[in-house]
Amino acid sequence: MKNLQEKINDLNDLVLQGKALEAFEKYYADDVVMQENEAAPTLGKSANREREIEFLNNITEFRNANPAKITVGENTTMVEWHYDYTHKEWGVRKYSQISVQEWENGKIIREKFYYNA
Repeated sequence: MKNLQEKINDLNDLVLQGKALEAFEKYYADDVVMQENEAAPTLGKSANREREIEFLNNITEFRNANPAKITVGENTTMVEWHYDYTHKEWGVRKYSQISVQEWENGKIIREKFYYNA
């Protein structure tokens, strides 16, 4: 089994290759909880998959994503992402985001995103 450093690197590489949904299927638990800042969390893989698909379908121009810093701890990974894209509803977005993942049995069980975009 891969260690967390290898897993988060592979997940990030899949995202950078335009395979975000493949990364989601591979690394997220069925009962995953995902949360944007202090918004209500989205519960379960199915609901989060739909949220991800909706987000990706609304990107009209993708310019860049860069996982600038990666930190690995006990059952936790954190990635500082820098994004630059245009969204159909939100317009041009260029910002940094911290993603914190909690892992259990090789899968992400909770992920929270911190950003000011």
